[in-house]
Amino acid sequence: MAFTDRSQIVRPIRREAPVRGKELMAGILLAALIAGLGMRHLVSPELLAPAVVTMLFAGAAVTAGFALLCHRGQFRTMWFDLAGSLTFIGVVISVLIEPDQIAGLGGVSHQPE
Repeated sequence: MAFTDRSQIVRPIRREAPVRGKELMAGILLAALIAGLGMRHLVSPELLAPAVVTMLFAGAAVTAGFALLCHRGQFRTMWFDLAGSLTFIGVVISVLIEPDQIAGLGGVSHQPE
């Protein structure tokens, strides 16, 4: 009778699904790389870096929006980390851009130099 008594069995604790932050970050960066290569044909070469930085900042904003919509703390932190990483990468690239390139992205200025 002792073998059929299941009251002493400890139920295993259900674990949440693991967060795949590294894979998600690699996927987002791969998508940014593909979009950057696609933009290479749409914008002139001197405007490519500002366009990529703008794309990274927009991606960070969308990722932060996903983080605000997520209700689970573990995933919310991951989305905010990804948004911060994209912002940091955008800032690092923007340091290398000359101010004239950024002005060219917004439009042509008709002011004399």
